Amino acid sequence: MKKMILPICLLLAGFAQAQKQGVSTEVPVKREGTVTYERVMQIRRPANLPPEVEARMPKERTDVFELLFGNDQSLWRIVPVVDGTDATTINSGGGTFVMRQAGNNDESYFNFAKGQRLDKRELFDNDFIIVDSIARLGWKLSEETKMILGHLARKATAQRIGQRMAVSMENGEMKRIPVADTATIVAWYTTDIPVSVGPADFQGQLPGLVLEVNVNNGRQVIRATGISAKVSLSTIRAPKGGKRVTPAEFQVESDKIMETMRANMPAGQTIRIQQ
Repeated sequence: MKKMILPICLLLAGFAQAQKQGVSTEVPVKREGTVTYERVMQIRRPANLPPEVEARMPKERTDVFELLFGNDQSLWRIVPVVDGTDATTINSGGGTFVMRQAGNNDESYFNFAKGQRLDKRELFDNDFIIVDSIARLGWKLSEETKMILGHLARKATAQRIGQRMAVSMENGEMKRIPVADTATIVAWYTTDIPVSVGPADFQGQLPGLVLEVNVNNGRQVIRATGISAKVSLSTIRAPKGGKRVTPAEFQVESDKIMETMRANMPAGQTIRIQQ
């Protein structure tokens, strides 16, 4: 017993001496770093597609993104595809259907001190910077937990009521119409990394790093695949080199560009952008 008391006394004495000398005994909290995510998204198919076209369309799409965060800012960007392909072409008896992916240079920057969001978007060689505020959802926090990448993750749910553009095929012509869109969202976040960051639309939302998001029971799933404490803080900066617009102005510009593209395309060919 005496032999055990001596090491314990020495340990307590060392701890007291560290406090006396101002040496911190706390484990440092991660407030900056890089997170890699994989996003799997079901592809919305235009209504009234010819069966032969629908059969050849991919059912889902997988992308890899990275999140850089630090200094009360974050940057969300896609990791470019190695083979450089950005479009899928499907031929049918009535014409050609082209699905084109959004630009590999797209990125979203968030400044939490200012409550500002800047999205850089590339649309057919036209660059835009969409200026907006950081939107926040009404989250319900749950006691349910699970482990993700070695971190205890907590569950949160929310609903997002908005509008999206639906695409339909009528008489061989592609049409876009606005429809109501309500999304049910399940997110998993960890307070091990107490920074309110995560995938693109889920920044500044929850009291910890968002590691997983599931929208509408799997229509879109985003999962963290790796976390690193290393980050180049100088890389986290506001995007430049595009026309600054509001979200409403970007929609108008997008519609104009799409109409111009359709007018210049060969008869029977249609095009659709996958975001």
